[in-house]
Amino acid sequence: MVSDQVIDEQFVCDLNKCKGGCCVDGDAGAPLESKELKEIDAVYDAVLPYLNEESRMELEKSGRYVYDQEFGWVTPTINTNMCAYGIVDKWGIVKCGIEQAYNDGKISWKKPISCHLFPIRTKKSRDGKTELVNFEPREDLCRAACKLGKKLKVPTYIFLKDALIRKFGEEFYDALCASAEHQHSQKNKIAAKSI
Repeated sequence: MVSDQVIDEQFVCDLNKCKGGCCVDGDAGAPLESKELKEIDAVYDAVLPYLNEESRMELEKSGRYVYDQEFGWVTPTINTNMCAYGIVDKWGIVKCGIEQAYNDGKISWKKPISCHLFPIRTKKSRDGKTELVNFEPREDLCRAACKLGKKLKVPTYIFLKDALIRKFGEEFYDALCASAEHQHSQKNKIAAKSI
């Protein structure tokens, strides 16, 4: 079940403004699907050289992933702050060490899907039968991304095309696009009638 906001809201990350703050700000590390624990185990040795000493020490102390009572499996954080897999570039932007290893061709797994999908959040319905797909940017942190998305006129579902296909598949994404086009054409007809 996809929230209308995923289609209607516009969003493009503006790393020069937010500095990758989604890797720092939060109540816990990045949520992990249970199958991603094996992925982290598989890429861990290749990712380690990308991380600073503080990150490596935290991972050695806490483990490659930790269990949080509220969020389930998550990545460890440094002093309940930055994700232990985060790296800071020369411009002060926090990026993902896992993704950097992927970009350099060292591994074939990009990063946790929760990170790839952000600001879309997914969770199961109470009965566990339906996956809920919601647009949940951080109010202050993502203000610049919402502004840039509006300026460039890029809907969230277009900006996150690769992540949505990775999570749900091409067929789902094609259906989402068709639904978005239908929804927009209906709104345009209503707007035309009211003129």
